[in-house]
Amino acid sequence: MFARHVSMHLKPNTRAEFTQTIEKEIIPLLQKQQGFQDEITFHAPGAGTEVVAISLWEQKENAEAYHRGAYQEVLKTLAKVVDGTPEVRNFDVGTSTFRKIAARVAA
Repeated sequence: MFARHVSMHLKPNTRAEFTQTIEKEIIPLLQKQQGFQDEITFHAPGAGTEVVAISLWEQKENAEAYHRGAYQEVLKTLAKVVDGTPEVRNFDVGTSTFRKIAARVAA
């Protein structure tokens, strides 16, 4: 499993719009990507503008293909709420309960 860690700062007063955009536009696009597993977003407490989004992928190659293709559309979509350019970091997943959770839900 492979993870993409994307950190970004929101424009003032756009948290609700960001969340709605993720739920209605970004996640459906991600779900169409080969190897996509899950997306988790974290918001800074209170009125903070810092956001972290972590996406999980079956393989590194799946995440790389997404980065070369559909990610450019994601950046355009988020431009209305994100201040500056998001920082992307990639990681191999060491441990996770995700697969165990997904297996229980499917059963």
